[in-house]
Amino acid sequence: MSPAANELFRALGDPTRRALFERLARSELTVRALTDGAGISQPAVSKHLAILKGAGLVLDRPQGRETHYRADPKGLAPLLDWMRLHETLWAGSFDRLDDLLKRMDQ
Repeated sequence: MSPAANELFRALGDPTRRALFERLARSELTVRALTDGAGISQPAVSKHLAILKGAGLVLDRPQGRETHYRADPKGLAPLLDWMRLHETLWAGSFDRLDDLLKRMDQ
């Protein structure tokens, strides 16, 4: 697995970060807005955002004293690549299993 995919899985492996990412996928939010709905402290939200940003999943846009965050769909590319690889592997396995079951029925 590529380093980018490892970082992506590590970032999304945490349920709090997944929840933050899902909220950011729906709309651009500030740290304050994310903190209000997260049930964790502002420093904790900031740490989670830094990990999501490091994994390429979140973009930030400074505006005055606040920074606005949003999900970056391009950051999911390593996950999509991984899923395509495994889809191909599994599809072949299911085809072979189907052939085997048909031969067993004869």
